[in-house]
Amino acid sequence: MMRPTNIIHTFGGFRGTMYSRIQNDNGTYNTRCLYCFMTIASCVETEKELGQLEARHICPERALAELLEQEKAIESQSHSCAGNL
Repeated sequence: MMRPTNIIHTFGGFRGTMYSRIQNDNGTYNTRCLYCFMTIASCVETEKELGQLEARHICPERALAELLEQEKAIESQSHSCAGNL
């Protein structure tokens, strides 16, 4: 039986919780991205290794969301600048 651990990783560049870690019966861990729901790693033995694997994950859902936010901000700035002319 797998049980969730209280270990939740926050990725520095993103807001909020990004990963969910679950400890397996044999003591190993699985980790899943909470944005794209991709399993980042399974049967990992140490929390250090989990952190390394999570750090290498590039979440396509989160990256797209950030690009869209940036685009929106740029458009908003250009509209406000055009109104000042």
